[in-house]
Amino acid sequence: MGRRVVRNLEELGRFYVFLGHTLRGLFRSPVRWRLYAEQMERIGVHSVAIIALSSAAIGMIFALQMTMVMSMFQAEAMVGAAVGLTLARELAPVVTTLMLIAKNGSSMTAELGTMRVTEQIDAMETMSVDPIHYLVVPRLVASVIVFPILTGLANLVGILGAYLVAVEMLGVDPGGFVEQLYTLVNPVDVISGLIKAAVMGFMMSVICAYYGFYSAGGSKGVGESATRAVVTSSVGILIADYIMADLMLQFLY
Repeated sequence: MGRRVVRNLEELGRFYVFLGHTLRGLFRSPVRWRLYAEQMERIGVHSVAIIALSSAAIGMIFALQMTMVMSMFQAEAMVGAAVGLTLARELAPVVTTLMLIAKNGSSMTAELGTMRVTEQIDAMETMSVDPIHYLVVPRLVASVIVFPILTGLANLVGILGAYLVAVEMLGVDPGGFVEQLYTLVNPVDVISGLIKAAVMGFMMSVICAYYGFYSAGGSKGVGESATRAVVTSSVGILIADYIMADLMLQFLY
């Protein structure tokens, strides 16, 4: 048990050293705009379809359930506000991040892990190229930029899916749906969700890059690192979501 505690502390220390090196790399030159654009395309543009599909499904399911509940109190018009608030504050950033962890976080870890075990990262260090600045920083910047954009898309598509189910299928008054949505969902609700998405994008990229950067043990080790990265980042963003929600309830609402 003592060796396990020491090993965990050593890994925690190595993670914070990696984090510090990454943060310093944000302010170093040169700024490789091409790498930033490539990562934003890979993480953002290539994920539009899956984010739109998942958010539409969530909005439709939530509208279906909320309409059934609200009908007990003759308050079906509140479905729009309920779906809008839930998506803006919680569901859109969390679901977007979880989908991107599954799609991009695992591939990020596997890509960097493969570069580590095939000694490509060692070769970069031999050529005096900082691998963290070259490989990790573009992925971090792209994630922080793209996650809020995809969260905004998830909000929009989720509301459209909820409108389709509630109004077109279940007969909720469209005027009441839109009016309550417009009245009760404030810009601060949307902004809080975008802030959460940016923080979650930062966490995902750092955690997944860390596990990939320090992979060992060949192809088996790369697979294990990808699994650990997905699990750790998923649990981490859920804990961070609760902490941020608590803070925002105290200072923003």
